[in-house]
Amino acid sequence: MKKDLKEKVLMPENLIFSILLMLWIISFAVVVTLNFRPLYYFDVDYLDIPAVSGFDEELIRRNYDVLIDYNSMFFQGELEFPDLPMSESGRIHFQEVKTIFVGLQRFLIADSLICAALLIRRIRRKSYAFLQLTGIVTIVIPVILGGLIALNWNWVFVAFHHIVFNNDYWIFDKVTDPVIMMLPDTFFMHCALMILVLVVLGAAACLAAGCVLTGKNTCRKNTPCRERGSVKYDFSNYPLDKLPESGRIKFLINFYKET
Repeated sequence: MKKDLKEKVLMPENLIFSILLMLWIISFAVVVTLNFRPLYYFDVDYLDIPAVSGFDEELIRRNYDVLIDYNSMFFQGELEFPDLPMSESGRIHFQEVKTIFVGLQRFLIADSLICAALLIRRIRRKSYAFLQLTGIVTIVIPVILGGLIALNWNWVFVAFHHIVFNNDYWIFDKVTDPVIMMLPDTFFMHCALMILVLVVLGAAACLAAGCVLTGKNTCRKNTPCRERGSVKYDFSNYPLDKLPESGRIKFLINFYKET
């Protein structure tokens, strides 16, 4: 029984759907965090960014909002900070960041459509094994990254930039690109932690939904009676054993339709 269940869960179709759903959870977490401005507004006070940068809070918020608007897939035009200068290398870096974020937003939209179509199909088939598999696969990522961040955030921060970017334009000079003074490393760590929390919540939701729905589906298949609200239907008084298999199936289908 357990072997059959394991084989069913690890079916190629379930694996593919689970990977797509895992990618959706991660990309959704990143996009939400990117656009969640209250996190930065909180850090403005919590990290005392005005004192560290030498800029007043109104200027900091105004220029940060311009940066976030620029990274939207719907924004057209060049990045122009209203109060801060920017070097050519800084401009190139922000263009590269925008390319990544816009690609991620487009992927999220495409993946949402694919996952929605597959989910509708699974609901019709009452097949929910992919949910538990998604939860298990997804939870591994925040566990590993969370451990690395706890051990050495600076190493994770630098390694990430070396992996994602093929130049050193992400190393800003505060004289030519003073915007870096209002974007401390700790803020990016808080962003990473928020992404991990959202991913954990997504994985937990998949695991919980999978356990509940798979359990109900298994109960329906393995019990001779069916419960609907407070009503239980017992077939012990029906001579189903005297009917051929096709007759039993037809009887049960008609019975459920009538009730």
